[in-house]
Amino acid sequence: PIPAWDAFCSEDPLECSSDLGEPTEIPLTRQIWRRIVSVNSRVNVTVRPLADDVHWGVPDRWDYPTDGFGDCEDYQLLKRRLLVEAGIPRRTLLMTVVIDEKDEGHAVLMVRTDRGDFILDNKTQKVLPWDRTGYVFVKREGQHGRGWTSFGESSAPTTTANR
Repeated sequence: PIPAWDAFCSEDPLECSSDLGEPTEIPLTRQIWRRIVSVNSRVNVTVRPLADDVHWGVPDRWDYPTDGFGDCEDYQLLKRRLLVEAGIPRRTLLMTVVIDEKDEGHAVLMVRTDRGDFILDNKTQKVLPWDRTGYVFVKREGQHGRGWTSFGESSAPTTTANR
């Protein structure tokens, strides 16, 4: 795991716990899709971008944007919280690290569904299938505890995660 993730989980262990009784993917109904798109859009519009070094005075900190400011992982943590509050199982909402179009590390939120994995991103209002983002997938939060899953040489999250 990323050190900032470990620090976040140490501060709020329930946010990083896995209920192994929850499903690992959800059926993608119209109602769930609308909820996912709505949360992605609402958070993207209400949170203002601000780098951790400016915001917190440290290079990397994962936290909720309670003051209205945050960087990529802060957006995704809030989206995850809101979706869990809306009834979507936390185990299907996975923090994910990618390499973006600028060849830089970036955090997105992966939603595992019976119709594939979709990505919520603060860089776009569109919720896209993972393979249409243009990103290289590096690693994601595991579904069996606080550990993370590496995508290795592949950029395919489902294929690699199921190995």
